[in-house]
Amino acid sequence: MTWCTREEAARRAGVGPEYVTRLVEVGLLSPEQPDRFSPGDVRRVQTARSLEDAGIALDDVVAAVERGSVSLDFLDAAAYERFAALAPETFRQVSDRTGVPLELLTVIREAIGMAEPSPDDLLRDDEMEVVPFIEFQLSHGFRATAIERLVRVYGDSVRRITEQEAAWWRSEVIAPALAAGENPDRTELADEIAPLADRAFMAVYHAQQARAWTANIIDTFETMLANAGIHSRLERLPAICFLDLVGFTRLTEELGDDAAADLAGTVALLVGRNSVQHGGKPIKWLGDGVMLHFGDPGRGVHAALGMVDELADAGLPPAHVGLHAGPILYQEGDYFGRTVNLSARIADYARPGEVLVTREVVDASRDDGIGFDDIGPVELKGVSGTVHLLRARTA
Repeated sequence: MTWCTREEAARRAGVGPEYVTRLVEVGLLSPEQPDRFSPGDVRRVQTARSLEDAGIALDDVVAAVERGSVSLDFLDAAAYERFAALAPETFRQVSDRTGVPLELLTVIREAIGMAEPSPDDLLRDDEMEVVPFIEFQLSHGFRATAIERLVRVYGDSVRRITEQEAAWWRSEVIAPALAAGENPDRTELADEIAPLADRAFMAVYHAQQARAWTANIIDTFETMLANAGIHSRLERLPAICFLDLVGFTRLTEELGDDAAADLAGTVALLVGRNSVQHGGKPIKWLGDGVMLHFGDPGRGVHAALGMVDELADAGLPPAHVGLHAGPILYQEGDYFGRTVNLSARIADYARPGEVLVTREVVDASRDDGIGFDDIGPVELKGVSGTVHLLRARTA
């Protein structure tokens, strides 16, 4: 264990030494020696400050600890070692030392979901772990804009994971303990499950990497073989699909939180399975629906028809779908551009149970299992001119 002085504990917690002294005086800190503080003590200082910032008076915390109602002892558990303290260098100092531009370093903190730091703010220990990754990329000619996008996507994606993880811990550990009148301090359980969760997360992450890297390998081989005149590469524009459920948001509000969560989970499961089976992937959820990407427009139509049927069979509100194939702009884990906008407008135009597509999707579909009924040119809200639409069906 690494011990530190009062001044060092205060610096690592981001407070003044007088705040540490105050916590000792009120009994929230009980160092073994007057000027010897543990990493758990630093975390207690951070937590006390967070509680005060959240509007919980320190005197109330002290009173609860004295009654035995709450305890901060759980912060000594190994699972809480991921609560990072402040490092000894500022953003400006790290920039000067490594050559990493200051504005790129501050992206690390923003990606975590915190406010933009000033150049003279201290980095956190966990933020320091990201610096060598950025430094390495710059030394090998990676563009700063590409690095920033990746770091922001890391932050946004992991934020969603950790928020769901926190909700899972509340529902499965904290809430049952409180309902039973027990102390929710399950440090032994946390210490056991934290490394298992880390391993599970990394396993899923590496599996996702393998899939994405394989796609890169295939794409690179196709390009190199085509350049060598050995292989003729088939160029096919991707498709964006928007699927909306009629009145889904209103229905979830009427059902209550638990039933709404179950219903949303059913939708996500059916949509996710069907899209993956046809080479697609859900990009993001949007209120009553979802946006999906398909490398092959024809397979996207198959998936859309299947999703409409399966959602109806599950007793869910009817779905209406729009697909368009064309160039897509990709940035920070999301897709943009006219293809995306047009697909969304087509989905808005579609009636319940309909899968409407553009001529571009039909031309890119080479599957006898799909039929199309001509609707003709239509005017769509927010789209200039007319768009020729067709209704997809199973042949």
